Amino acid sequence: MTRETGSAQSVWTATRWREHPLRMVGIVMHLVLRELYGLFWIAAGVNKLRKDWLTTDILKQVFEDRLTELHPASLQVMFLQDFAIPLYKLVAVFVTVSELYVGVALLLGLTTRWAAAVALINLLGFSAGGYYDASLIPFFALGIMMMSWPSGRWLGLDGRLSRRYPGSRWF
Repeated sequence: MTRETGSAQSVWTATRWREHPLRMVGIVMHLVLRELYGLFWIAAGVNKLRKDWLTTDILKQVFEDRLTELHPASLQVMFLQDFAIPLYKLVAVFVTVSELYVGVALLLGLTTRWAAAVALINLLGFSAGGYYDASLIPFFALGIMMMSWPSGRWLGLDGRLSRRYPGSRWF
């Protein structure tokens, strides 16, 4: 596997496992985490669909309830009042669609790094809306990790597509 390309062709060989066993264990662990992270995002998106976020004002009610729990002079209150509440329908669509995209893309290894970037944007939005706590730190770490290594090329559609479209930043 070359460092530049992350080529899938050379990763899964017996020679590779013998020469670099710890690296290969790390790759497998990364891939398992990618799949679990993808399942998390799919579950979050499906939950939004099941709770009718796209057709009701549930998200607006959630945001308004959150306002009562925050300090009035905080950045989170400004974000909610000036952006999230007035545009709650657009926010609901973006969050739901992006969660489903991130989940499917990570599971398939398709546009993996872009999907991780979208996950980080979602997490930043959650934080800006006052939903930040220490439980988000591992999700930020996973998002950064998914952006940092070409796991879609190791196992996923990114490897096949990057060979077909060399130089594309999507894969």
